[in-house]
Amino acid sequence: MNLNDIVKMQDVNLDGKNVLVRVDYNVPLKDGKVDNPKRINATQKTIKYLLSKGARVVLISHLGRPKGKVAPEFSLKPLVPEVEKAMETKVHFASDCVGAEAEAVVAQTKKGEIALLENLRFHPEEEANDKEFAKKLAKHGEIFIQEAFGTVHRAHASTSAITEFLPSAAGYLIQKEVEFLGGALENPKRPFAAIIGGAKVSDKIMLLNNLIDKVDVLVIGGAMAYTFNKALGYNVGTSLVDNDKLEEAKQVMAKAKAKGVELLLSQDAVCAKEFKDGIETITTQDQNIPEGYMGLDIGPKTIEYFKNALAKCKTIFWNGPVGVFEMESYNKGSFAIAQMLADLTAKGAITIIGGGDSLNVLKKAKIASSAYSHASTGGGASMEFVEGKELPGITALLKK
Repeated sequence: MNLNDIVKMQDVNLDGKNVLVRVDYNVPLKDGKVDNPKRINATQKTIKYLLSKGARVVLISHLGRPKGKVAPEFSLKPLVPEVEKAMETKVHFASDCVGAEAEAVVAQTKKGEIALLENLRFHPEEEANDKEFAKKLAKHGEIFIQEAFGTVHRAHASTSAITEFLPSAAGYLIQKEVEFLGGALENPKRPFAAIIGGAKVSDKIMLLNNLIDKVDVLVIGGAMAYTFNKALGYNVGTSLVDNDKLEEAKQVMAKAKAKGVELLLSQDAVCAKEFKDGIETITTQDQNIPEGYMGLDIGPKTIEYFKNALAKCKTIFWNGPVGVFEMESYNKGSFAIAQMLADLTAKGAITIIGGGDSLNVLKKAKIASSAYSHASTGGGASMEFVEGKELPGITALLKK
């Protein structure tokens, strides 16, 4: 899938229309206020474009996990001042997303203004992808714009069913995700590398198998690498290992070899006797980890090994940390990956950060996401896109 496959909002007549926009305003709140408005600000380009067309913009979103019940701590009302600030226009708030009050608030919203409706997930019908609920939401608009990439892998009423009732198109955030993720997979500048970290092989096996068909270099880090090293016969001590996935790890390595893909694993490890920060650590000389020790980060040899392999690459996709970056003793490997990709971006490489924990690494390392070509706004969605799975919220935007 690439950008030419989907309907873009620029292709639709929006002049003076009621436009219903699914945004991802699942933002952190602190003391009743937005603690980080990044997700709100990320929608600025799309919403200001709609406002410039004289549209009446109706925003729908979820926040937290209220489990289908009204929960005041998950109300979207505290977001109103931040949305007004970002979009520089009046924002009207409705204390429900469907029904008479929501319809009345939308009706009083003038062209060039915004209505923000209450949390979609206060209704169990949202996550059930209920068509009647979607039909009620659709009453608020003449056109539907999908702008919440973080939810497009879910078949929910506001991402999937709603597109049966309104003409639908992609906002700028969705377009950017499809442009970079789709472009990297279908027509990457080569050599194309993927760095896949994380804890369990079982979580990433589909991703690894799909990437082997597309990449020239595959770097495997994090606790996953210990499963691969054990499959190769190395000692892994008490490191986290998917023992029931050893055969699948061997199959991945065999497939990579058959396809001519350069597969890289850790060459040394920072280890400790316990899963704790601030205790005594050792760094191994090779892939073998002593009995009683667990691998918790890649070591200096591996950092250089990965750096040398990635230096020649023109497109790099990164999903998942290569160590327990949350603890200061084991964050050097993930921080080093983050910095080397930022350096390669500056030299002209296309770098794509696959959301989730990778973005948390950047935050902890104090490296701006703007240092990369693209930092995905959806962890689960970006991974499923690269795995080759169908994303209901994107499929609904495909040109007929």
